[in-house]
Amino acid sequence: MWQHLSFRTQLFLPLGVSFLAALVMGGVLLQSFATGQLADENELGRHSARAVAAALNNTLRASDNPRQTLDAFVHSLGTSSDIQFRPVEAGPEPSPTAGPRKPHSVPQWFIDLLTIPDMDAASPLIIDGKRVGDLVFLPDLSVDLFEKWIGFLALTSLIAVLTVLTGTIAYLFAESALRPLQNLGAGLTRIRRGDYATPIPVAGPPEIRQSCEEANALAATLARLSQDNRDLLHRLVSLQDDERRDLARELHDELGPLLFSIRAGTIALIEASPPVGHLGNTAQEVLQSVEALQQTNRRILDRLRPLYIEELGLETSVQTLLRNFRKQAPHIGLTATVDPGLNGLDGPLAQTVYRVIQEALTNVLRHAAARNAHVQAAISGDALAIEISDDGGGFLEGNVFGRDLTGMHERVRALSGSLSLLRADERTYVRCRLPVQRTRDEPAQS
Repeated sequence: MWQHLSFRTQLFLPLGVSFLAALVMGGVLLQSFATGQLADENELGRHSARAVAAALNNTLRASDNPRQTLDAFVHSLGTSSDIQFRPVEAGPEPSPTAGPRKPHSVPQWFIDLLTIPDMDAASPLIIDGKRVGDLVFLPDLSVDLFEKWIGFLALTSLIAVLTVLTGTIAYLFAESALRPLQNLGAGLTRIRRGDYATPIPVAGPPEIRQSCEEANALAATLARLSQDNRDLLHRLVSLQDDERRDLARELHDELGPLLFSIRAGTIALIEASPPVGHLGNTAQEVLQSVEALQQTNRRILDRLRPLYIEELGLETSVQTLLRNFRKQAPHIGLTATVDPGLNGLDGPLAQTVYRVIQEALTNVLRHAAARNAHVQAAISGDALAIEISDDGGGFLEGNVFGRDLTGMHERVRALSGSLSLLRADERTYVRCRLPVQRTRDEPAQS
């Protein structure tokens, strides 16, 4: 439980407990020593009272009129004396626990905290062999109690001042130590989220300053590694694009003319001689196979490298892709909002945008069993946002990205972008965000 408390609580709780313990110890010490001190301070008065009683008894025995002598002595005592005469007819002796007189400024709980010793020293007075009363010593402890109360207040005030002073110093220390620790924690959170550019303020004690400097050095190292990783991914993507371009060029320049020659020769063969039996059917089948190969070759070329992006522009190429999708899947209602500003993009960025939309629509067609789909691509400031959604069955748990989208994720990361797949409101969303770096003279759209 102690580990779950905050640093300030762990710091101030012992101080508060120490303050209470000091007060309790002060009360115990006061109770232990005040009783003996009060008894010692009034012991001389007790002896004096007994000596006065003995002398008075001798005087009464020698007096011709002891009663008159006793009355004269009692009259001389007055009401303020600590020695008083208590006649027999006044009743039994007072209880030893009878409370002393106290000043009005001393609270009763403080007097109850002390153990008042029995100060009642009673010495009997004898006249003609009969006990006529007692000479008692009843000291006034109000001054002593007031002194003890003042001492207790001084001790309590000293402890309170020391506690407040220590607490203030501890609070200032905790503030100076916690603020750098909080900055360090916030900086580590930013580093965990991938923000390596914002430095952690270096402040506080030397140990915390060293930790902040090490965290900043770690962020700089991670930033370099992240940049190296992006550069490596960018080179890999560029190599893949180069390979795709070379393969597409070979298919286009070599396989394309061969298929065209076979198709032209087959058509010429069919037109030169009328179809005769099985030979005519075979020629038609060859023509159909060649046409199918040409269509397959065009689809492969389109997936390897949509060459017309550089010629027609990205927005026009995406619209062509959407039209082909509608022809291929007329049972899926496809709507789209495509920013015309996409024509201002080219290079790897344009290729990546086209590939993301293409792969997402391919997944919708193959796996989603959707009835409706929507494509949105728009440029806002220096960022390009792409979203492809459908009302299909979604994706399997634990298999967020398939093979094709995993490749797209690498391409997007190489361009310092983000690609995510999520399920919400019974729809599946593929969302991509890419930083825009225009290479054409296109104004930025607000």
